[in-house]
Amino acid sequence: MQPVERTNPEGVDYGWVMQMTFVTTILVGSPIVAVLSLNTTLPTWGARAGFAIRVGAVIWFVTAIVLFIYAKRTDAGDGGSTPEPEPEN
Repeated sequence: MQPVERTNPEGVDYGWVMQMTFVTTILVGSPIVAVLSLNTTLPTWGARAGFAIRVGAVIWFVTAIVLFIYAKRTDAGDGGSTPEPEPEN
C-alpha cells in the first residue's frame, strides 16, 4: 500500500479558505438572505430561488475574499503545527 502523501503548502492554504467559505456562508449567509427576503415580494418558488441565488452569490464572494485576506495575513489553515524538517540524504 502506498503511503499517504503529505504537503506543506507555502502561502495561502486554498483548501482551508474554500472549506471555511462554505461553512461561514451557510452559518452567516443563510440568516442574512432570510432577513433580506422579508421586505421583498417573492410570489413564486422560482422568484424565491432566484433571490436566494443572487444574494447568496454576493455573500459567498465577499466571504471568500475576506477569508482569503485573513489567511494571507495569518497562518490560517496550517493546522497549528510547525513543518517537519526535510530529511537529509
